[in-house]
Amino acid sequence: MALITRFNRLFRADIHAVLDRVEEPDILLRQAIREMEEDIAGDEQRIKALQYENGQIGIRRTEIERSLHAMEEELDVCFNSREDDLARTVIRRKLQAEQLDRALLRKRKSLEDSLSELNTRIGENRQRLLVMQQKSALLAENETNPHCEQPWSLIPAVISDQDVEVAYLREKQQRGQP
Repeated sequence: MALITRFNRLFRADIHAVLDRVEEPDILLRQAIREMEEDIAGDEQRIKALQYENGQIGIRRTEIERSLHAMEEELDVCFNSREDDLARTVIRRKLQAEQLDRALLRKRKSLEDSLSELNTRIGENRQRLLVMQQKSALLAENETNPHCEQPWSLIPAVISDQDVEVAYLREKQQRGQP
């Protein structure tokens, strides 16, 4: 039974080695890098569009604020002149402007959430891209110098913010600090 298991493992290992050579990992890695760069560029374009839209909302809200201020003055005139029907018309416009302003505030909040999410995603994708580019560089170097070993000090390390936080907490705990 053990002999069959060993043959099975050996057969699977050989198949995996053949598949690895057929797939050409350097080509797949370069393609993945291109796709990630395209995704990041697309996200950056979306950020620019959202920022533009956010700016337009700011301009529109400023116009509404000016309009509301003017309506307040118009209401004063209407009430001083005892023009109740005209005052109702101005109040209707004022209510519509306030309603539009609230809708624009909700839209701005939604845009800011989307911008925050996109910025976070771009940061994470850039970090992944950096790791993939480093792997690609190592793979390319290994292909050009298959017998030359690279000293460990020259291999760039990618350390995430989470790694730093975990190490910080460990160091703090080792020192007995709360």
